[in-house]
Amino acid sequence: MQIKIGNQPYDVVDTKEKVTIADSFVVRQNKIGSGNGEAKLYIGNNNKELRDFFGPTGFRLKCFLLKKDLIAYLEETKIEYSKPEQPYIYKEKMPDFWIERMEKIKQLPDVIWFEVSEQTQIAGERVYVKSLDNAYSLIRELSLPNITYITIVKLRGITGEIVYYFKLFADYFGDVVHPYLKREEEKEASFLEQSTQMSLYAKARIGQGKYREALLHQCPYCPITMVSDERILIASHIKPWSKSDEKEKIDPYNGFMFTPTFDYLFDRGYLSFSDDKRTMLSPFLSKMTYSKLGISDNKLITHLPIDKREKYLEYHRKEIFQGIG
Repeated sequence: MQIKIGNQPYDVVDTKEKVTIADSFVVRQNKIGSGNGEAKLYIGNNNKELRDFFGPTGFRLKCFLLKKDLIAYLEETKIEYSKPEQPYIYKEKMPDFWIERMEKIKQLPDVIWFEVSEQTQIAGERVYVKSLDNAYSLIRELSLPNITYITIVKLRGITGEIVYYFKLFADYFGDVVHPYLKREEEKEASFLEQSTQMSLYAKARIGQGKYREALLHQCPYCPITMVSDERILIASHIKPWSKSDEKEKIDPYNGFMFTPTFDYLFDRGYLSFSDDKRTMLSPFLSKMTYSKLGISDNKLITHLPIDKREKYLEYHRKEIFQGIG
């Protein structure tokens, strides 16, 4: 897999999928416990896998963030800033912090470079990194304990130079949907279920009705696994329900039937498809994970129904797919 950062091409070597953020790492304004934060980031236990990815003891890494990723991350976490689920020390100030941080990010260059170094003075099996660079401090400022995690992609340039791409994600206690939004969706679904004048698009919203029936008629099996038992097939929207208009919500051409694993990958943007029916895999999952799932990049999915789905797939690749650049 090859990507471009600016005008420079890089090959994806591998991915460290999920570095979790502890309360001890974030700045005091974001903390839910006591203390001022330690500024060192735990990246895993000292083993062969970690050393293969980061390097021998005492490593120093050239790293970068992308401005567009930071903006997207702040948009993704805006609901937590405005309606916090966690008992932050400065809970009442969180909405103001969001505004201040968004303004700061907008002033940054498109690619933000920094370096981290291993903290060899810390004994034990746990490996930590630290940096004095501003971009690293920004990671501490933007990260929210228990919610933020970092995925690190190892890249190799055409000259052999190794760089590491850091990207922040939000995971609301094991779910990409914020609890407040989920409660609002449940209220909406409950209201729709009770409505005697329930419209067709409302039925689709709670996973019933003619949308699923029409999609099953077009796609009676998962095109990746070829599983045809409709009890375990999920009617997956290409352009998400929340982003679709009323017509798109019930359009069967705005969907695929997938088994649960591939529905999850597609919904979260780890998997997409080209118009010639080939897989596109996000670099934010490791090669080992994709191998275990039995999926590879640029694989032809012969039975993928593309006709009349091109505009939806274009949206998915642009807005949902977790690519780079």
